[in-house]
Amino acid sequence: MKDALAIHRMLLERETLHEIVRLPRAIAHADELPEVLGLPPGRCLTTRIYAFSITSSGKRFLAAVVVKAGFVPSYESMRRALGARSVRPAPADLINYATEYTADLVAPLLLPKSVKTFIDQRIIDVLQEDDVTYTATGEACTALGIRTLDLYALSGAKPVDLGKVEEVGLTGVIPALRSSP
Repeated sequence: MKDALAIHRMLLERETLHEIVRLPRAIAHADELPEVLGLPPGRCLTTRIYAFSITSSGKRFLAAVVVKAGFVPSYESMRRALGARSVRPAPADLINYATEYTADLVAPLLLPKSVKTFIDQRIIDVLQEDDVTYTATGEACTALGIRTLDLYALSGAKPVDLGKVEEVGLTGVIPALRSSP
């Protein structure tokens, strides 16, 4: 499984300023980062993995979508952004296998090329390029602190307008990610 050390090594190779932060308590989901770090949700990012199909043939692809912690894009906005016929959250076992990260702690870095990566345009619009954002590392006890511009550039994420984003409380996020629309 990928972890903070793999991310740290990749960032050192690219001479990118960053910080691996030891969390004061373990987290089960990246949406817990704002609470644990004492930061606003807009400074903490979550990478959600979706399975989508473009045609009726049923062949499914994976997409990673980087959003503010605690926010879940609507299925319709995801469908439009991906140009997909259908979209649903990917199952945990598929996320673990395809990304080599723990399903609820996926980082937006070191994802396989087969996983299309997107970032909510509002993150880019709101945060300054030198602002530090925090994201999961695949581990329950660490987070990555990195400049927004560096994260955006290194992730290769394509900015997308996700339209209306539904705000859900942490208790509503976990079940929503594991159920089909």
